[in-house]
Amino acid sequence: MENSVTSSAFPNPSILIAMNLAGAYNVEAQKLLTYKLMANDIADLTIGQLALTVMALTSSCRDPGNKVSILHRQMENWAPSSPNAQSSTFYGPSLAVLALCQKNPETTLPIAVRFAKILLANSSPFNMDTGAMVTLALTCMYNKIPVGSEEGYRSLFGQVLEDVAENISMRIKDNGIIGDIYSTGLAMQALSVTPKHPPKKWNCKKTMDTILKEIELGKFHNPMSIAQILPSLKGKTYLDVPHVSCIPGHEGQPTLPNQTNPAPTSASNITVIYTINNQLRGVELHFNETIDVSVKAGSVLLAVLEEAQRRSSMFKFETTMTSWGLVVSSINNIAENVHHRTYWQFLSGKTPLDEGVADYIPFNHEHITANFTRY
Repeated sequence: MENSVTSSAFPNPSILIAMNLAGAYNVEAQKLLTYKLMANDIADLTIGQLALTVMALTSSCRDPGNKVSILHRQMENWAPSSPNAQSSTFYGPSLAVLALCQKNPETTLPIAVRFAKILLANSSPFNMDTGAMVTLALTCMYNKIPVGSEEGYRSLFGQVLEDVAENISMRIKDNGIIGDIYSTGLAMQALSVTPKHPPKKWNCKKTMDTILKEIELGKFHNPMSIAQILPSLKGKTYLDVPHVSCIPGHEGQPTLPNQTNPAPTSASNITVIYTINNQLRGVELHFNETIDVSVKAGSVLLAVLEEAQRRSSMFKFETTMTSWGLVVSSINNIAENVHHRTYWQFLSGKTPLDEGVADYIPFNHEHITANFTRY
């Protein structure tokens, strides 16, 4: 996870939070990531990304500055796209409520109340990551309801927390995994802090033992998957972010390390065959275009997309940050749409990739296809 922090990589606040909660081994990577998050242009961030940035800087004993007031304003203006918007769309706002609660629960109360009411009215299928984050956010509010506030607020938050806890507990498998292996980290955090204990008892030790076995099998190599499971392995949750103790001198200005990268040579390059395809009915622009792209051996797939985009505007793409890192949301001006259940799926040959574009490393002459499809 710490090795993924480089001067050229996208600054992932979830990784910094995990480093600060669990204890960082690579202090230079910790400083570099803090520096990059402080310098990040918040205009390009989603609500969820901004919330994670606020929490990451807080866990680093840094003042987030105006990022908190901007996040507060964004949540005051936030509303779901429809009454029954997909559960995943509430993940970012849940992070925002949590980040704001940790800064000032009193001013966050109206936002959290409106958010909880929206959640109760929503009937879309349950999403584990969102449910876990809702639990962390509303547990923060439940525990910090300002003195003198209406008792109804506690009942409101408690009702949402009880519903979510039951949904999470229904997905605990016999081996302790909650949902799937990659959703278990956040679910562990949620079940360990919720004030509303579910009817199905959770065996934390069994979950921990299974996760440790999966780690030995190499299942957790994606930096984001490590960042989500690591706090639980150390007995920490996102609710501990404001309580991180910084070592003396940690608040000193991080400096960018001097890194010199040797110029790539033709011998160190590989060729990746990259195809973009959209044949979906109801989507106006159909295309199937292929380009051969040369990148340095060991580059992640994102570098292939960037080089293809540089060479041809048809391969223009956009990304969004999710709980699992960067996701390609648009290619050639065709964007994913949660209401139409469309997205860009990446395949090697005919096999779907199980890693994101910022993690998957293609091999020489591999044929990568980005296919616009439905789930």
